[in-house]
Amino acid sequence: MAEMQSQTKTAGLKLFQPNNSSEILTLASSQRGMRVFDCRPESKQVTEQVVEATGKKLEGFLQDVSKAFSISGKETFVLTTTDRRVIDDNVFDELEDGITLQLLRSADQELPAATQEHIKYVPHYYTLVQSGMYEYYASEGQKSLPYAFAELVDNSLSATASKEGLRTIEIRLLFDESQGKHAAVVLDNGCGMTSKQLNNWAVYRLSKFNRDNSTIHSDHSGYVRPAPVPRSLNSDISFFGVGGKQAVFYIGQSARIITKPAASPDVHEFVMSKEDFERKEKNKEDIYCGVIRNRKPGDCAHIVAEEELFLQALIAEEEGKESFTAVVITGIQSEHITYLKQHFDLWTRELAHIYHYYVHGIHGNDMRQSAKNVQKESNVDIQISLVEKSGKQSRRVNLREVDNDMQTLYINSTSASFEFRAQAHGEATVEGLIRYHPFLYDRETYPQDPYASLGPADEEDDECEVFNPVGRGKRPIFECFWNGRLIPYTTVAEFEWCACPKKAGSVPAECYNRISGVLFTNDCFPVSTNKLTFMDLELQLRDRETIFTRVINGQDQRVKIQREFTTWMKECHEQYDKQIKFTGFQGVTTRSDISTKRLQYPWAQFSTIRWDGKMYKAGQHVKSVKTQPVIFGTIKEFLLYGDHEGDVFATGGYVQIAMQPKELYDEVRTIPIFKIDRQATAAAIKRNIEDELAKLPIELRVTWPEGNPWSDYATKPAGTPMGPIQVEILNKKGESISKLPVASNTAGRKFLMELKVIWHSPKGDIQTNSHIGVYSAKWDYWFKKMENLNKLGKYTLYLQTILNENNSSEWAGKQLPHYTLNFTLTEGDAETFSVVAVSSPIQVGAPFSLSLELKDEFGHPARPPSDLKTKLECSTLEVTHEGTAVNGTTFTIKGVRAKGSLKTKVHTLKVVLEGLKHDSQSVQISMLPGLPHTLRVLPEKELITVENRTAVSFKVEVLDEAKNITTHSKLIVRCQFAGVPEVPLEAVDCSNTGMGTLLGKPLQLKNVKAVQVITAEFDLPNHQGVACVQRKLCVLPSRNVTRVEVYRVEAQGDTPMVIMNLERIDWTAGDTLGSLFYKLYDEGEREIPITPELSQKMKVNWSANMKSGDVAMGRLPSVCVPTLAQGEQFYQVAFQGQPSVETSFIIVPRPDEPDCLKVTLRETSVRLGEVLAGDINIELTDQYGNKTDALTAESVKTISVSADGLDKSSIVIKWQDSTQSVCVRGLRFIDCVPGQREVRFAWQHYEEFVRVRVNAGRPAKITIQDGPEMPLQVLNGHGVDTPFVLQLCDEWDNPSPDRRVVITVMGLSPQLKVKASVMSQPVDSEGKASFTLTQVTAPKGEYQMEFRGKMSTSPISSPVVLLNVMPDPCKPVNLTVDYDTSALFYAGGTFPVFTVTVVSEDGGAVRNINPAGVSMLLWKGQATGQRPPPEASTLKCGKPKKTEKEECLYFRDKVIPDRVGKYTVQFVLSVDTTNTIWSNQHIISVVPSKAVKLVPETPPATPVVSNNNVLANRTLVESLWLKIMDEYNNPAGEDYSGQVRVSLKNPAGCSQKDLPLFEGKASTATYQLTNGEAHIENLALAENSPGCDGTEYILIFQADILELTPFELPFRFYNDVENQRQMSALTKKKDCLSISIEVYRSLFDTNNQLISELKGQVQLAESKEKQLKSEIQKSGLGCTFSTISAIGDLINQKRAEMEHIKRQPRRTCSVPDPFRTSPDVLGKVAHLAKVEEDDAAKVISWHLLGDMDCVVTVTTAAARKIYDDTHGRQQVMPLETVFWKSSARPLPHIRNGMNTFPPVGNPVFARDLLIFPQYADKCQMVFGSLLGDTILIDDLDSANHYRKGVVQSKSQCPTLLTRQGDRIRSNGKFGGLQNKAPPIEKLRGHVFGAPLPKEYDAACRHVELLQQYRGTLEKCQAVQADYAAHVDYLQSPEMRQKERELREQRKELQDIEKKLASTPVRAPLSSAVKRAQAHSEGEPSRAPSKRARLKPCRLLGKNPR
Repeated sequence: MAEMQSQTKTAGLKLFQPNNSSEILTLASSQRGMRVFDCRPESKQVTEQVVEATGKKLEGFLQDVSKAFSISGKETFVLTTTDRRVIDDNVFDELEDGITLQLLRSADQELPAATQEHIKYVPHYYTLVQSGMYEYYASEGQKSLPYAFAELVDNSLSATASKEGLRTIEIRLLFDESQGKHAAVVLDNGCGMTSKQLNNWAVYRLSKFNRDNSTIHSDHSGYVRPAPVPRSLNSDISFFGVGGKQAVFYIGQSARIITKPAASPDVHEFVMSKEDFERKEKNKEDIYCGVIRNRKPGDCAHIVAEEELFLQALIAEEEGKESFTAVVITGIQSEHITYLKQHFDLWTRELAHIYHYYVHGIHGNDMRQSAKNVQKESNVDIQISLVEKSGKQSRRVNLREVDNDMQTLYINSTSASFEFRAQAHGEATVEGLIRYHPFLYDRETYPQDPYASLGPADEEDDECEVFNPVGRGKRPIFECFWNGRLIPYTTVAEFEWCACPKKAGSVPAECYNRISGVLFTNDCFPVSTNKLTFMDLELQLRDRETIFTRVINGQDQRVKIQREFTTWMKECHEQYDKQIKFTGFQGVTTRSDISTKRLQYPWAQFSTIRWDGKMYKAGQHVKSVKTQPVIFGTIKEFLLYGDHEGDVFATGGYVQIAMQPKELYDEVRTIPIFKIDRQATAAAIKRNIEDELAKLPIELRVTWPEGNPWSDYATKPAGTPMGPIQVEILNKKGESISKLPVASNTAGRKFLMELKVIWHSPKGDIQTNSHIGVYSAKWDYWFKKMENLNKLGKYTLYLQTILNENNSSEWAGKQLPHYTLNFTLTEGDAETFSVVAVSSPIQVGAPFSLSLELKDEFGHPARPPSDLKTKLECSTLEVTHEGTAVNGTTFTIKGVRAKGSLKTKVHTLKVVLEGLKHDSQSVQISMLPGLPHTLRVLPEKELITVENRTAVSFKVEVLDEAKNITTHSKLIVRCQFAGVPEVPLEAVDCSNTGMGTLLGKPLQLKNVKAVQVITAEFDLPNHQGVACVQRKLCVLPSRNVTRVEVYRVEAQGDTPMVIMNLERIDWTAGDTLGSLFYKLYDEGEREIPITPELSQKMKVNWSANMKSGDVAMGRLPSVCVPTLAQGEQFYQVAFQGQPSVETSFIIVPRPDEPDCLKVTLRETSVRLGEVLAGDINIELTDQYGNKTDALTAESVKTISVSADGLDKSSIVIKWQDSTQSVCVRGLRFIDCVPGQREVRFAWQHYEEFVRVRVNAGRPAKITIQDGPEMPLQVLNGHGVDTPFVLQLCDEWDNPSPDRRVVITVMGLSPQLKVKASVMSQPVDSEGKASFTLTQVTAPKGEYQMEFRGKMSTSPISSPVVLLNVMPDPCKPVNLTVDYDTSALFYAGGTFPVFTVTVVSEDGGAVRNINPAGVSMLLWKGQATGQRPPPEASTLKCGKPKKTEKEECLYFRDKVIPDRVGKYTVQFVLSVDTTNTIWSNQHIISVVPSKAVKLVPETPPATPVVSNNNVLANRTLVESLWLKIMDEYNNPAGEDYSGQVRVSLKNPAGCSQKDLPLFEGKASTATYQLTNGEAHIENLALAENSPGCDGTEYILIFQADILELTPFELPFRFYNDVENQRQMSALTKKKDCLSISIEVYRSLFDTNNQLISELKGQVQLAESKEKQLKSEIQKSGLGCTFSTISAIGDLINQKRAEMEHIKRQPRRTCSVPDPFRTSPDVLGKVAHLAKVEEDDAAKVISWHLLGDMDCVVTVTTAAARKIYDDTHGRQQVMPLETVFWKSSARPLPHIRNGMNTFPPVGNPVFARDLLIFPQYADKCQMVFGSLLGDTILIDDLDSANHYRKGVVQSKSQCPTLLTRQGDRIRSNGKFGGLQNKAPPIEKLRGHVFGAPLPKEYDAACRHVELLQQYRGTLEKCQAVQADYAAHVDYLQSPEMRQKERELREQRKELQDIEKKLASTPVRAPLSSAVKRAQAHSEGEPSRAPSKRARLKPCRLLGKNPR
């Protein structure tokens, strides 16, 4: 707390000297006693003694202290003050009487217990002198409480002023009664206070200017004022020595100050309270005295009262703090507690307001997105917490999080700011800021105080507290801050230069209610002691000597501040106030009604606006004002220029109005929105429209002059005449009219009447009559009689009013009056008939009907008469009918039947109807057979004989009732045998032929031992009406073989043993069953003799080859029984005849006699130390392996098991009753190596051996068998090339190939992300697993990575690898952009240089960035997101200059857009196809360039005037806006005002006499030019003005400011009106032709220029192609290719050669080098060079083996960084610390160019054999330092000879290396292992790699040349194609047509000029063309691009390609 603390030593002059300074000088000789505390560690308790020091030196005083505390002479001690200042001679002399000292073992010893220091805090005399000047509180009520806390926060801010890092200030409100009485704690981490400073704080009104903060007077220094800082935020706000004490006792009744200074280990604690004061006063003690407790941190032994339990927790926080101060206030008043709880948000908000700029920095709390990137956060952190009773959640707030204090509201609602500075007397300075809060969203955005209604109303402050809805209202503008801290009760209403002017100006008065402001003063302006008010701030600022200056970008501007402020206000109003809200966005459109091309697009469409509190919507009726004529109409839509989306606010726009009534006008007008009459009522508008509508035609009146009217929907007979008809047209008033009542078209819009008669025929409407009636005054519209209506059906008569000029039946979108008459014509009486076509053919006997159609005389269908008689006649058939029927006009003869033989196909039938005029008709009919009637079956015998198992057939026919064979659908004849289910059903389909044959299958009757008779039935199942037919069959038994019998005869004469079918036979396994025979029987059980033919059909399934002789004799082959006694064997004997007959039997094999033991193992492998899985079964088998029953339960005792390494103690042998076998368990091996083992099983004389494989034990651990070199260092985001090879082992280190074990690689830190080729995998068949780390991602540091193994869920001991992750210096993560932010961006100029730096992960710049990957994006407007819009322009960077940094990218000479406005610049780096890095978006404002011309806003047409008394005919300009523009047509005259003079001149070469005069007979006219705009209106010639008839004159509009090109407007002058009208039309046509001709000319000029450029490009491309072709021929490639594909094939071939060369084995260096890509790092020594010869590479690498791993850096900083990152494990070598001098010194044996002796062995410097792929100069330094002059020579003898010669020449011989691997040191020593290089394999990859062969370099060069040639050839072909296409386009019919059109238009223009009787003026550059171009040009005036040159093509709607 800096009111109580200040720095002990400061530089500067003392401001005040204490009053008692003279007394301090004599203290040493005065009476004095010192209070000494024994604080030595061995003292059980701190004791106190007063030791006299009067007249003593330090030595004598120390002796007295030793006596007082019984200290022996051998003990050492020190005496210190409570500030731990050691007492020496100088200090001792300055000690005061009563001072407290501490007796310690050492100066930094910890206090064993607390000590007490007696102090006096007598009030300073300022208490009396200045007590009347200040009063603490200027107001009453609870609102003062936050200002009391602010006094304590002021102290904390001063205390933390010099704090580096975060400055923490806490206000804790402890209202939890369970922790003691209520308390408020203000805690900071400031510098703390010494006991002396704490004593000073206790003195009332002892300001910082008077304090002596040091116990030792020689250390005292006066107050030093801090240096000026922006906004005066210097934290120097603890000032008067009053506020802290006043605040403490205003809040509560007791204060405890706990503090610890930074330089002391002790805590000082002091308490003052109202209760203590009262007690001392009562006891008549010294009131202003007390005790400072000095103790160690965390010592709370003195806190015993339950009311102060919260202090124990507070004191416990002291440990570990360097310095702090805490003010603990207790005895808080109850009303304060209530206020602090209930209004927590209110008073914390007020504190946030007071310290707004300390908390948020000089720019304040700007929460808008645009300010977040530039906002610099403050390091002041003020936190407030409120703790209530336990269980209730505490409330916490950080003042930085408060977002509703007034300054935050002001800052975030402002759109622009105006900075200024006021300089008063001396150093008194005020920094000011005015903010503008625009009108938006139909409301003012000036913020209102959200808590304004909480406080009591103050009548005196009504003027300040009236919250006017119109902005600020009557509130003052400025809030005032003193040294960055709010002075709440002082405000400044306004200054003279920023007050609202009394006279109306360019800025509306309400804009002055939209500003707020803030004043920042330094401490030269006095404030009250409670810091609530300024003394005389406003008076000083209003002083005449106070100078106000505007500040821009921190620089004072020498301008008139009032003018600057007014200009700023105007800009804010125009740019930010949005008073019209456009809603209902409908899209973007193009306005073709605007002549200026660039203004035609884009126009946003809206359906609704809100203006001046009123809503205007599409469809609403409106009226215009100030338009000619006044428009009544309906709103169609609203238009706003610009590319907008959604709702938007603007100051103006346009409205499209559909003129009403539409029936009269049918026109859409576009007018400015401000021309809408807001006073017009809807009723008045509607009444006007209805009056106009009443004049329109509304209906027709139709009359029948002859009295024969046809009513609507009348029915008349065909042929009845219609008419005549008379028609009248009536309007709404009932008046008869004959033309449209449109005033402007009375002569041409007459009505005609169109009559049409439409016949609605079945095929469509047919027009039968059509007439046009012309109006006659006598009979209106008359139509004659119509007699051609004779078609039956419905008719419609149409009478339609049409216009005579275009025959249109509509006007203004509505139908003109019409009349419709519907009627129907019906038929007459029947006179004839016709037979409707008979559906043919007709079936015999099937009834059918004959339909007859009766007709009248016109052939229309007619109803038949009632007396008709019918007769049917046919010569070939018998025809009958049942009756007749009538249906409408159809007469039907029903039930007609015809019968007879169908010998002919067609029959004639005559139909007679008696009673008609024409009564007979004949019709041809065709007949077909009738329905099925009977069934005929052939043969027709009654009994048919057939043998069983043979087939029989029948023929069937289906007949109709006339015995004709007939067909029918589903005509299926079925044959079935009754009572014989085994005979299948037969059927034949006769649907198509009516007949068929039943070819049945052979009869298969069962058990036909004798003759059987069966019946066959034939029927039609789908035709139940046809009777069935039966035939009887006599079936005889079959003579075929039907049974086979097998029997066995063991010996001749024995009884045959018949083997029944499927009989089971038991037989010994492996034996033979022989003597088998067979017999054959037929169906009648008669034995059939065996013949050779029958024997050949005999087959058995156990033998493929049977002897034909034996089979013919009835003998079958013997059966060999299987050797395995398992299952059953099936045997079959078959006779394969017709039918096939078979019999079979089954043989069951049984075991033979016992032969051997059989041992069965379920598992054949077992792990070492484990029991073999599964039971081992032992059986006794026969010779074939069949199990026998010889083994019994008793056999178990005699069975033995043996093997090498077998643990017999674990073997268990048991008998199994279920399987009748012996079971062996517990087979286990111990004490043996893994491998195959033979196990012997024996019983009696039987034995058996089995093999068991003994494998390694269970997996127990994982070891790393191979991997990268440790310690492992990897770049973030990179991987490790060398894989980790892991081996799974058992507990005895045997490889364990258990594939159930899965190994997973994982990081042991959540920050470490590891990606491997496989993250998890089981071990392979050898128990190994390989992991290659593909990517390691983590922040910089050391991490652990584990290869974790698991078998199921059981973990396995796994290895852990240490990783040192370093940031990737080559990975770009950010883009920083630097440019001159103070530069102005003039339209069409050049941007300042943009410097872009690609920042890597380690914060450095990334080098070697491809410039093509970095782009500058530029677009107009501000982006709504983080990415640019698609239409953004892309720019590329240029090459850096020699003086610029290589790691930066420079965008220079980029053209600024030529259109003014806000633009956005953003830079992007394309790292790859998926990863891009974006910079921040930079908003720039393009301002107009130099004003050069005066041009109209919209190009006017050429005026044509005449000399008469009608003003309209003499008017030259009705309304024309002229603007000052720059060369790019940007408004550039906002700051310029003056006058525009209008004058006249003749064309060049004409006389200046008889010039017309303006009104008032003036030759010139003057108009006001304001802010670059001039409105020329109602400019007319004077009546009877002079002038030549038909002459073209020129109006000159010249501004009187700047040197602007004047605007010229030609016009034509005539003396008569009629001539004026004619010439006006010709002039308009001339203007149109001139513009069209100019566009055509521009098109042809552009095409010619493009042809010229393309031709030049073709020549350039061909020249480059020839040059590259020559280089390719010189390189040896030849030129055997001529196509791009051939070049591509050759490139691929060369690349394949390069890949083949790279894949060839060669020497490589395997030393890992993770640092190589870091900034300023060359890499490890092993990778910097390559050596071609193997011998040289081996010996040089071995010689430098200790340095091969060293990392070479450019700078020491880079080396130190690697050293720190690797914790000193990596050796480094910075080049800037290497001394190396380049010299061309020869070998030692060469002196003065001559050999001193003849050397042998080819000596050469070793460094000359090194090849450097990169950094050649730097590598020369590295290896020059490492190798020096080391020489390589062939062998050891040559080396010794060479050394001898050099030494004898009296020269120093360097180290010699031999190609054989020997080394002779520079001292001559050689031999031993240390001087002999090992084989290259033992260098473990620490060897220089071999360079790629020269063939690789040649191939690279070839590929580069071929790629260049391919690119050039492609470009050449593309340019040639473009050139040819454009030439073809110029010769195309389309272009030739344009040329013809141009010639025609030129001729037409010449004709018009002749008619105008004038000479061609500046042909063909008409001034109208110039004006159109001046406004349509939107591109800069540089060489046009190809796209710009093609613009005229687009204007003509054509495409050149």
